[in-house]
This record gives sequence, C-alpha cells and structure tokens, in this order.
Amino acid sequence: YAIVEELAEFGAVVHTCSRNEAELSKCLKDWEAKGFKVTGSVCDVSSRTDREKLIAEVSSVFGGKLNILASFLLLFASTLILPWLSSLQTMHINNAGTAITKATLDYTAEEISKIMLTNFESAYHLCQLAHPLLKASGAGSIVFNSSVAGQIGVGLSAYAATKAAINQITKNLACEWAKDNIRTNSWFEDKDFLEAIKTRTPLGRVGEPREVSSLVVFLCLPAASYITGQIIAVDGGLTVNGFQYVTGSQG
Repeated sequence: YAIVEELAEFGAVVHTCSRNEAELSKCLKDWEAKGFKVTGSVCDVSSRTDREKLIAEVSSVFGGKLNILASFLLLFASTLILPWLSSLQTMHINNAGTAITKATLDYTAEEISKIMLTNFESAYHLCQLAHPLLKASGAGSIVFNSSVAGQIGVGLSAYAATKAAINQITKNLACEWAKDNIRTNSWFEDKDFLEAIKTRTPLGRVGEPREVSSLVVFLCLPAASYITGQIIAVDGGLTVNGFQYVTGSQG
C-alpha cells in the first residue's frame, strides 16, 4: 500500500479496492488514523460485473472525472493539494495479478484463460470503462504494473505473455489516447522472484516499496506531463545485466 500512502501524503484523496473486506477495512482505519483521505470498495477485478460496479462507484465519488488510473494496484484519487495542481482523481486496485508456475507444456486451457483474464483482460477492460472519466478530467494518467517477466525470459511463459501484453497496451494507448490528454506508462520491479534475482541484480538487493511508489507518484504529477508510452524498470539493473567478460592476465 505504499503507493496509496505516498499519494495521500501529497494530499490526494484516494479510492482503492481489494478482494479482502477485512484487510481493506483495517487499512482504511489505519489510513484514517494517519489523516489520509482514502475510501475503498470490495471488488474482484477478475469479475467483469465487479469492474463495472467499481467504475460506476468511482464516477460517483469523483463527480464523473478521473485523473489517474493505476492498474494492477488499482487506484483512484481526488484533489491533490498542491498550488500547481488543483484537481487529481486517482483509483487504486489491489491484488489484481496472478501467476501459475508451470512449464509451457503443462498449462491447461483453463489456466491460460485465468491468467489472461486476471492479468490482462481486467486491466484492458478497466481502461475502456475509465476512459470517459479520464478524458473528462482534461489531464488523465494511466500507470500499469508490469513485470520483469514482460522484458526477459524467466521461465513463466503464460504469465510473461500477459505482462508483455501490458507493455504493448501501454504503448498503444499512449498513442491512441494522447488526443484526449491521457498519458499511459508502465513500471515494473523485481520482487516477483526475490532471492533468485539477487545474483543477477547489479545492486544486489530487492527494491523497497517506497522506491517504487515514488516513481508511480511522479508519473502522476505535472512534472511528468511529457512522459508517455514508457515502460520503466525499478529493478536495480536486473533487466540490463548481461554478462561481464573478464580478461585474463597476459604473460
């Protein structure tokens, strides 16, 4: 929830969602105690009906306008209190990704369908639903959560395909919706594979939540108004790390 908290610290009014009602209620109470303006909905984003209800609620909460759709950690926010930014509506959705770890030949049709539905179709549909709200705001920003698996081979073919699809919709929407003043970017981190990736990461560690949330919030701000269609790695150099050729001594 670092992204929710960082946006709220900037003065944004945030609407978030989760499948887990008890967890959501606890977080909302914690955020209220901190003085954050955060509301929430119980929603399973793999359900088309739930997605439609969620966007309808967000439209009601924010008066038919939305500045930010941060999908795969889905968030909505309103009124970022800064002198140079008068109105920011943001939406945040939690736990919208899934991975089934199998070899390519072992996936069933049902498993592939589930992964595609949860990881890609839900994000695609939410963008379709949110487009009128983003356009109405006059300054919309979509921020997707991708993965290192969408950039390099990690042995999870079905999951990786969904993340590569997220990267492509990022680029396509950046071009298609620019006329509506909607920017689209993606970020990815290295937490999915934890210990396995440390040996391949030049910085030698896994990223911290705040190292991700600061980038996401930046992409939502006017300072990033000329950035669109980008897939940004927050991975300690993992995806650019090839191999080091060590020369031997000459003798």
